[in-house]
Amino acid sequence: MNHTIAAISTPAGSAGLGVVRLSGPDALTIAGRVFRPADPHKTPDKLAGYTAAYGRVFDADGDVDECVLLCFCAPHSYTGEDVAELSCHGGRYILQKVLRACLDAGATPAGPGEFTRRAFLNGKMDLTQAESVMELIAADGSLAAQTALAARDGAVFRRLTAVKESLLSVAAQFGAYIDYPDEDIPDLSPETLSATVDEAIGAMETLLATFDAGRVLREGVDTAIVGSPNVGKSTLMNCLSGCQRSIVTAIAGTTRDVVEETVRVGEVTLRLADTAGIRDTGDTVERVGVDLAKQRMNQAALVLAVFDGSVPLSDEDKTLAESLKDRTAIAIVNKADKPLQADTVWLSTRFDRVVTLSAKEGEGVAALTAAVEEVTGVGRLDAAQPVLTTERQRLCAATALSCLEEAAGALTAGLTLDAVSVSIDGAINAILDLTGERATEAVVDQVFANFCVGK
Repeated sequence: MNHTIAAISTPAGSAGLGVVRLSGPDALTIAGRVFRPADPHKTPDKLAGYTAAYGRVFDADGDVDECVLLCFCAPHSYTGEDVAELSCHGGRYILQKVLRACLDAGATPAGPGEFTRRAFLNGKMDLTQAESVMELIAADGSLAAQTALAARDGAVFRRLTAVKESLLSVAAQFGAYIDYPDEDIPDLSPETLSATVDEAIGAMETLLATFDAGRVLREGVDTAIVGSPNVGKSTLMNCLSGCQRSIVTAIAGTTRDVVEETVRVGEVTLRLADTAGIRDTGDTVERVGVDLAKQRMNQAALVLAVFDGSVPLSDEDKTLAESLKDRTAIAIVNKADKPLQADTVWLSTRFDRVVTLSAKEGEGVAALTAAVEEVTGVGRLDAAQPVLTTERQRLCAATALSCLEEAAGALTAGLTLDAVSVSIDGAINAILDLTGERATEAVVDQVFANFCVGK
C-alpha cells in the first residue's frame, strides 16, 4: 500500500456533483499537481485535515472545471491514509478528465473496494464493518439501512468480541492447566465451563437466526402469485406494483405468460411473478401458461396463494392449498368488497397466515404487509442488534457454533480438558475468521471483489 490510488467515487452519469478520491502517501502531493486554489495560501500541502479549499482542477491542456478540494490527514481519514477528494460538477466527461489528470500526476487506478480494503488493512474497521459498507450502499429500505449502519458501527463485531473474550479466557486457563500440570493452578469447575460454553452457543444461535431475514433485506424474495383463474391475481399484482402491469379482464385465463415486477412491501423487496390461473384446460397455449405457473410456484421462496372470497372454495382451490402446506406461503382471500363465502377457517388449517383484502379497492394491503414481514422474519429484526447478512458470515458463525456444540458434548461425556480445548480453539478461530482478525488474503480478496470501484 505504498502507492497512491485514485478513482471516481460517485455513480456514473450526469449529476450536480461528482467526486474523484485519492488515497495514499502522495495523495495531497498529487492533488497539488492538479488543483489550483483560488487563495494561493490554501494549497493541499498547507491545508489541515478536515478542511476544504475552492479553486480549479486542471490538466496539461488547461482548466477542466471548478473544484472544491477536501483534505483528510492520516490517520484520521476513511482509509487511515492521507486522502484528498476533488468535488467537481458530476458530468461523466468532466470526472474522467479529472481522474486522468490525477493518474497522469502519479496516482494509480484503484481496484474494486480498494479504499475500504485499505481501511480494513489499516485497522479502521473489521471485516464485518467493511461488508456493511456495501450493505449501506445497496439498502433500499429503512430497516435495511438501519441494520447496515448498526453493522458499520460495529454491532456484529462487538457481539462477537464478547463471545471471543469469554472463550479466550477459558482457553487461557486450559493452556495453563495443560502446560503446567505441576503448578498450583485452580481447577476449572465443570459448572462454570459449561455455563460459558452454553452462553456462547446461545449467542451464536441468536446471530445465525438473523441470517435469513438479513438476506431478505439485502436480496429480496422471489415471490409467485398463484391461484385459480379470476381470483384476482393480476389485480393484486397491479395493486402492489402501483401501476397496470398485468391485464385484468372478466375472462378466465387472461394471463398466459409470467408477468414480473419488483415491488416494496413494507421493509421487504418482492420479486413478483404473476402467473396463469392454475386449472385443467384443453387450450394448448393456456396449458403452457399453467405449467409455467406451477414451475414458478415450485421455485419461489414465497408464495402468495390467492382465493376468491366471494365464492366457496373450489376443488382446485383446495388442491392448491394442500400442495402448499409445507411451503412458505400466505393465503390471500381476495374480493373483500363482496360478501364472504370462502371457508377461511379451513384455509387457516393449511396456512399459518391468512389475509383478507380487496385488491381492487386496495384495502387490506397493510395486513398483507405485516404478514410478509412476519413470514420472512424481517418483522422480528431489531435494527440496533447485530444481523448476519453474507454467506461468508453465516458459514463462519455456523462453524463456531458446531465447535461449541462439540465442546458441550465433550463436557457432558466427561472427556479430558485437552479434548474440550480443541473444540474451544476451533470456535475462537471461526470467530476470528468472521471478524477478519485472522482472515486469509484469499478471503479478503473475495470480500472486496464484490465492491464497486471508488468505494
